[in-house]
Amino acid sequence: MNDPSDHHNPLQGMALMAGAMLVLPAMDAIAKYMATFEAMSPGQVTFYRFFFQLLCTLPILFLMFGWGALSAKRPWMNLLRGALHGAASLLFFAAVKYMPLADVFAIYFVEPFMLAGLSALFLGDKVGWRRWTAIVVGFGGAMIVIQPSYEVFGLKALLPVCCAFLFALYLFMNRAIGTADSPLTMQTMAGIGGTLFMSVALAIGGGLGVPDFELSLPSSVLGLVLLLILGSLSGYVHMIVVKAFRMAPLSLLAPFQYFEIISATVLGYALFGDFPNFSKWIGILIIVASGLFIIWRERVQARSLKAS
Repeated sequence: MNDPSDHHNPLQGMALMAGAMLVLPAMDAIAKYMATFEAMSPGQVTFYRFFFQLLCTLPILFLMFGWGALSAKRPWMNLLRGALHGAASLLFFAAVKYMPLADVFAIYFVEPFMLAGLSALFLGDKVGWRRWTAIVVGFGGAMIVIQPSYEVFGLKALLPVCCAFLFALYLFMNRAIGTADSPLTMQTMAGIGGTLFMSVALAIGGGLGVPDFELSLPSSVLGLVLLLILGSLSGYVHMIVVKAFRMAPLSLLAPFQYFEIISATVLGYALFGDFPNFSKWIGILIIVASGLFIIWRERVQARSLKAS
């Protein structure tokens, strides 16, 4: 998926990635709106997110490839990838129900550090002392954000951490699958996996009477339209991200992930009146700086390997 020979247009890849990262927090703003103003549970919103994603991507997939579109070369891995994405989305949507958007995103950005650690532990990737130090410092920044949030929200403040871990596993699956299937096929199979996972989760959680899994329908036309927009964004914007990574190297595009904090802060303030306080901004800056350092070290090592 990240073969340098495919990186034929890095500038366009950067433009696609930057645009996608600025748009993606709109999904989470919709999820928060549905929980706040439409009284819809995070579990139900997550189900609709994947269900409407399928409705948006399946017709295009069949028009382009016919019934062979679903003949993925690694179907079970793609379905598992979708289930992991579904579980991560559920935790994230639950977090934004209770917490400000910018806080959730700031805590969630421990994900690159988790991914670096998992790569070192399970894939044998070399992670030197500088990057381990950056990982520890990044977690320290996350603790600065989590600490006041934990005092206010309790254990719910840890939801973005659990989400980050599941999403790191999801990225592992992307790496394992590679370029065996097209981005559209991968996204559609992920939609199927996420929809099936959320169907089971809703059945179990709703049956047990857990409020965050309560079954419901949109209470207004606006709510239905927003859910359709949510599914469309989740399907097409993630395809744009996959496309961007095929046009430019990971090390070049990874810093654009932090653009999400910009639009999350703007949307959180404009729609819900939420704005990070001074200590949380310090934590956000530490997390971003640590993540950028890890990316810079990866680029330095990549250049040294090419030179040798």
